[in-house]
Amino acid sequence: MNGFGKLTLSLLVVAPGKEHPLSQDTTSASPMTASSKQSKPLSSGSDVAKRPVLPWIGTFLRPYKSRVIAAIIFLFIGSLAWLSLGQGVRLMVDEGFLQDNGDRLNEIIMLVIGITAISSSAIFCRFYLMTWLGERVSADIRLKVYDHLLKLSPGFYARLRTGEVISRFTADSTLLQSVVGSSLSMALRASVTVVGGIVMMAITSLKLTGLVLLAVPMVLGPIFFFGRKVRDLSRQSQDRVGDLGAYVDETLHEIHTVQAYTHEDRDRALFTDRVEAVMDAAKGRIRYRSILIALVMFLSILAIALVTWVGAQDVITGSISGGELSAFMFYAVMVAGSVATISEVIGEIQRAAGASERLIELVETPIDIPTVAEPKALPELVTGELTLKQVRFSYQNIQENGDAKANEPQVIGGLDIEVKPGERVALVGASGAGKSTLFELLQRFYQLDSGTIELDGIDIAMLAPQTLRQQYALVPQESVIFATSVLENVRYGRLDASEEEVIEACIAARADEFIQDFSDGYQTYLGERGVRLSGGQKQRIAIARAILADRPILLLDEATSALDAISEQKVKQALDSLMAGKTTLIIAHRLATVLNADRILVLDKGLLIASGTHQELMASSELYREFASLQLITETV
Repeated sequence: MNGFGKLTLSLLVVAPGKEHPLSQDTTSASPMTASSKQSKPLSSGSDVAKRPVLPWIGTFLRPYKSRVIAAIIFLFIGSLAWLSLGQGVRLMVDEGFLQDNGDRLNEIIMLVIGITAISSSAIFCRFYLMTWLGERVSADIRLKVYDHLLKLSPGFYARLRTGEVISRFTADSTLLQSVVGSSLSMALRASVTVVGGIVMMAITSLKLTGLVLLAVPMVLGPIFFFGRKVRDLSRQSQDRVGDLGAYVDETLHEIHTVQAYTHEDRDRALFTDRVEAVMDAAKGRIRYRSILIALVMFLSILAIALVTWVGAQDVITGSISGGELSAFMFYAVMVAGSVATISEVIGEIQRAAGASERLIELVETPIDIPTVAEPKALPELVTGELTLKQVRFSYQNIQENGDAKANEPQVIGGLDIEVKPGERVALVGASGAGKSTLFELLQRFYQLDSGTIELDGIDIAMLAPQTLRQQYALVPQESVIFATSVLENVRYGRLDASEEEVIEACIAARADEFIQDFSDGYQTYLGERGVRLSGGQKQRIAIARAILADRPILLLDEATSALDAISEQKVKQALDSLMAGKTTLIIAHRLATVLNADRILVLDKGLLIASGTHQELMASSELYREFASLQLITETV
């Protein structure tokens, strides 16, 4: 019995096929994600939080069901092979050790090696397939989320900061990839092992199996109780991670301002507060997971020790053989190890459930710019006639942190404007008059409170948003430069443009002269947000993009405000040529920009105060005279 005692002790210490490090906590959050605002659910009523997560993940697995089936088959092959090793243990004890039969022992050892080879091969195939599925599902989730994000209006991003979106898009989808590729596979394998192990234990000894089953509720109870706690705390932890990352995103993007105002110490302190908030949120999750793992391990080992004592008594009385008890203990330890694996994996799955809820919120955020089922088509040749009829708009529907702002004052109040095809119209007025908002409404980035906007006699609400926006070429007040080459930045205006067409557009925008000075010319990488360019150079790249787009309506927002006098003159000549025959709306604070307009519209607090030429308005509009006199003084200085 000395040999049997040593064998039993070794089975208690090593659980075969165990894949999880119980001492390892893999839930530490990545610090480089998300928002300095406190995260709140995007959807009202917490309907998303009540939605089952696993069926949602299943929709992404469905296209790859052949691989899922193959992985399950290999899982069963590997598990059955592991389970059969218990019988190998029984044979080694009863027919090898106890009978001192070396030849039979050698045969059994070779059999065990063969079974182990089969099991290892199945594990390889299962691991490869499940890891591939995890990567594929993560990629598909990111594609779906990104596709939906591109459909959401600027109003959505006005209430949820970009850093928070990035946190959900990257960190949460990566967590799901880990769960699908690893944790879910481990949970399935452990579940099969538990069921198979219990069956084999029952075949070996019903009495001892009954004792083991009595311990099952004691082990499963903590798993379900603490599992729910871990899920809720994991969601809170992921939200705090989101808060942290957006703060990093904001400070690093505005590093010039941070350093210029020597704000480093204050930002460091604020960042420390957010890091500690992440840690505080993680403490509760870690505490519950630690309790869960410790309880499961203690109860499992306690049950095994009890069963070992009862089984040893049965061997002494001759009720079962030493080999049968060895096999039973093999299965008992295997089942205990699998239950411990399930307890560990449930924590990961619950954490992934919190991440899934955050992703579901993004995907199920309703598109706030409604579209008609059958959009109307624009005429083949768009003239660019624009008509605004009693247009009213306020930001009362734009929410911040999920809280609607009631009684928001109207930014645009009852505008009636008609712009004829090919007309050049300048918009002037103080900051907050509604000029930039009007551009947003023309492109239907926001939904009107009331009234209509028509393009060539068709209500833009009846057009597909992409069809509408393809009629505008925009030069914004703050030029947008992407982290790519000069060529690709300009080609953004028309993706099918040749390199020759891009160069022609840059020549027209007077950008070619400085581009040629770059060592790599049009292939020069401009850096994030065009860090390598001056303000005037960025402006000319944006103008070249609009020239290349060659669309019937031009929206120029302070199009020459960032240029020096010489560059401005060159660009104005290019714009004059570009605007010929096109409907053009210009937002300007500089008198020189609007002098050549066919008509000037004076806006104040969202209302149209006056309309006419420069000479007419100088005679009839006190507000415009004030604007013109102030601007003339500025330009004289």
